[in-house]
Amino acid sequence: MTATTPAQALPVSVDAKSLPVYCPNPAMPLWSSHPRVYLDLDDHGETMCPYCGTRYKLAGPARPQH
Repeated sequence: MTATTPAQALPVSVDAKSLPVYCPNPAMPLWSSHPRVYLDLDDHGETMCPYCGTRYKLAGPARPQH
């Protein structure tokens, strides 16, 4: 059995208005900050931050320009 950190527990849900996705996101506390990184969503609308491991998932379809 492996322990999971809070960042790995549930993905942060983002909608098309929130694109482009970046981390740290505005809801994260300042003490857990790291350099801002913009993240590409994969074919399933998901991505993970390489710094902190926070997972992001697109809720619903992206608009055509995204």
